[in-house]
Amino acid sequence: MKQILLSVFFLISLTSFGQTDFFARLADSAASLTRQDVKYDPHYFVIKYPGGDVPAGKGVCTDVVIRAYRKLGIDLQKEVHEDMKTNFSKYPKKWGMKSPDKNIDHRRVLNLMKFFERKNAQLAITAKYSDYKPGDVVSWDLGGGITHIGIVVKRKSLDGQRNLIVHNIGAGQVIEDALFAFKIIGHYRYRKKLPQF
Repeated sequence: MKQILLSVFFLISLTSFGQTDFFARLADSAASLTRQDVKYDPHYFVIKYPGGDVPAGKGVCTDVVIRAYRKLGIDLQKEVHEDMKTNFSKYPKKWGMKSPDKNIDHRRVLNLMKFFERKNAQLAITAKYSDYKPGDVVSWDLGGGITHIGIVVKRKSLDGQRNLIVHNIGAGQVIEDALFAFKIIGHYRYRKKLPQF
């Protein structure tokens, strides 16, 4: 009986710590992207599927999220495309698309937001710094119909109050004190669920 209880405790601990560890690794993955020289480039690219990426040295804000997750083995290009194939009507129609496009759908902020929402990864939007943890994905409204997205990392602001953000808002993949720089319209904590045995 004691052996069974120890095994159960070990599995619960592993699951709990693994969840936290995943988001810590996602934050580190995002931070590592800032070591790459990337120019902001919003052009449409034909890319391979699955596992496709725009050319090295190019990207937009969504590519930060895609690349950070991909370093941990999660291909949001594939995840978003598969969900859109079966649930296309649930996704925004802003671009006049009649069907999913595996080259671009995952590179659109509104599509990523809808995907995270559909995967029950949505968290409350608050004005409390402490609610935004490393590994969280945050999206903003920049005004004029322009949206933006980035990942919360472990580094803190100079005053030690806020976690910084890795994003690409035009100056490449950078770490900045940008959490409350714009109106937050989305807050997510997404981890792909592992298959049940």
